[in-house]
Amino acid sequence: MMDLGNGSTVSDFILMGFEQSSPSTQALLFALFLALYSLAMAMNGLIIFITGRDPRLNSPMYFFLGHLSCLDVCFITTTIPQMLIHLVVKNHTVSFTSCLTQMYLVFGVGVAECILLAFMAYDRYVAICHPLSYTQIMGRQVCVRLVGTAWSFGLINGILLDYMTFHGPFCRDNHIENFFCEAPIVITLSCGDPQFSLMVIFADAIVVLLSPVVLIVISYARILASILSRASSSGRGKTFSTCASHLTVVIFFYTSAMFSYMNPRSTHGPDKDKPFSLLYTIITPMCNPIIYSFRNKEMKGAMVRALGSTSLAQAESV
Repeated sequence: MMDLGNGSTVSDFILMGFEQSSPSTQALLFALFLALYSLAMAMNGLIIFITGRDPRLNSPMYFFLGHLSCLDVCFITTTIPQMLIHLVVKNHTVSFTSCLTQMYLVFGVGVAECILLAFMAYDRYVAICHPLSYTQIMGRQVCVRLVGTAWSFGLINGILLDYMTFHGPFCRDNHIENFFCEAPIVITLSCGDPQFSLMVIFADAIVVLLSPVVLIVISYARILASILSRASSSGRGKTFSTCASHLTVVIFFYTSAMFSYMNPRSTHGPDKDKPFSLLYTIITPMCNPIIYSFRNKEMKGAMVRALGSTSLAQAESV
């Protein structure tokens, strides 16, 4: 519950989102975001399906990729359907509990994805720099534990960040200048001094975002050294190709996340927050499967086999 200055109490927030846009613009945005959301769900769903069913993709890299797609599905489903509804209806109100739950899921899934991307970089390092020991180092149990660590740490960390965001009363306003409940914006609406909570979230972002970045940088520095020591240019090109997809995903995700949670709030505003929020809530989850699919021959082959078997099954049923 939020206790306003005049003594009245409210139990909800109002997501401003794209409320200031004209009806025609909102209709265009609805069609665009619905198409992007549908594409993201279809592509990530296909990757989850083929990495779990195709025996030719039975390797740690594709095991991690399947869980990355699962995280992306959870991430976009937490924010985008609500935004689509608010583009159609005039009531943009969300309950206090719904806002808290949404923020927890965004934090939990986002942090889990940060850690998983670091583990994927380590997997590439082992595969390229220690190929003879790869199966022993990256065994099935190790991969399951790494994925479990990413999920567990993300969900536990979400409790801390949710508490720091909602532990104080709210009395300034209940209008959120974004299309979902984003922590730095919500904190500024609290009655007390928001600086301590913002500093805790900033410190947490340093640990959660920069620690995986350090592991990613170290992994790719060693990969680069290993690649440059090889005499075969064709071998270098193939190795670079397997790493390029992961690096592209890392750059997309970390750029938007660092801007949202590691910049001073004085440099922010609705016009700056929304584009970056859209980048890591829908563009990145949509691009991840496309990037991995188009740059990976094994993934493209598995998709062709999956779609081909589906078409054959439909033809036989007819």
